Amino acid sequence: MNRRTLIIAAAAAAAVIIAFGLSRYFTYRKPNTAQEGVILIYRDADYKAVEDSIRASGAIKNLKSFERAARKRNLAAHFEPGRYVIEPGMSNQYIIRMIANGWQTPAEVTLKGYIKTLDRLAAFLDRNFEADSAAFAAALRDTAMIDSLGFRPETFIGMFIPNTYEFYWTSSPESVIKRFKKEYEAFWSGERDRLAKEIGLDRNEVMTLASIVIGETNNAGEMPRIAGVYMNRLHRGMRLQACPTVIYAHLETEPGLRRLLHRHLQIDSPYNTYRIKGLPPGPIAIPTVTAIDAVLNYEKSNYLYFCAKPEFDGTHNFASTYSQHKANSRAYNKAYKAREASRKASNAA
Repeated sequence: MNRRTLIIAAAAAAAVIIAFGLSRYFTYRKPNTAQEGVILIYRDADYKAVEDSIRASGAIKNLKSFERAARKRNLAAHFEPGRYVIEPGMSNQYIIRMIANGWQTPAEVTLKGYIKTLDRLAAFLDRNFEADSAAFAAALRDTAMIDSLGFRPETFIGMFIPNTYEFYWTSSPESVIKRFKKEYEAFWSGERDRLAKEIGLDRNEVMTLASIVIGETNNAGEMPRIAGVYMNRLHRGMRLQACPTVIYAHLETEPGLRRLLHRHLQIDSPYNTYRIKGLPPGPIAIPTVTAIDAVLNYEKSNYLYFCAKPEFDGTHNFASTYSQHKANSRAYNKAYKAREASRKASNAA
């Protein structure tokens, strides 16, 4: 073979190598994402469902290139359930490896509080995990699990502390619940336990009172004062007479109840604090951290009563005597009736 022939052969070989390299680059290594997107793969999904989720994500720039790479890597034979976030700059090869190896992206789950029942908590968790609300509801009602975690069904909702957490989408209901227990212990241990002991309440009692406080106000500045009113009532052996607990007692029969009538106060329920003394059996909602800390650091005062201000600004007038409270109540009721009359007149016009 002469020198010219050798050069041609070498050039041809180089061209093949370059072509092969370019082919591999464009098939596997070239960035192929148009935007960020999320792929959800359920445990019982077939490969068509995987392909549908990939398309629906809108993240892949060249779907034919990705499908070709997936076929060559036999992705259909092995893929893991999970939540995968596709980011700009990712290649077909990385995306395929991510799905094949189960390299899930943790999701942020933000629990804000105010959730009133375990069923509503299950519905919230359903929106953030693969497991559905029925699976979460069953786990949340599992009395053996509740007991093993140191709670009763009435107090269990108080274990869930509002915060932002990272979870894998495929986490089982049981593992999610146990994670919340771990976060609960971390939240309480130390200063908050010390403060609870100092004010003479246990964890559940603090959570219960905090849940009443958020039922009374959204105004963070007033929360310590309202908590202080209820602490004063507890210390004096007075009934709490907390309207949010009565509303909670009617939750199943009148779920939209907002304004109490005399008949509502007659309900025979451990949550009717107009009839029972002390705190109800457990929280009437998941309280916010602000409300929990407001109870632990409640304002010391002589106040025993409070009533919404007639300005309807979401704040309250406080009173130390019943006569003062009655005057505040009359002012509010007068303003309320005038506002309702004005509304009716406007609607009739």
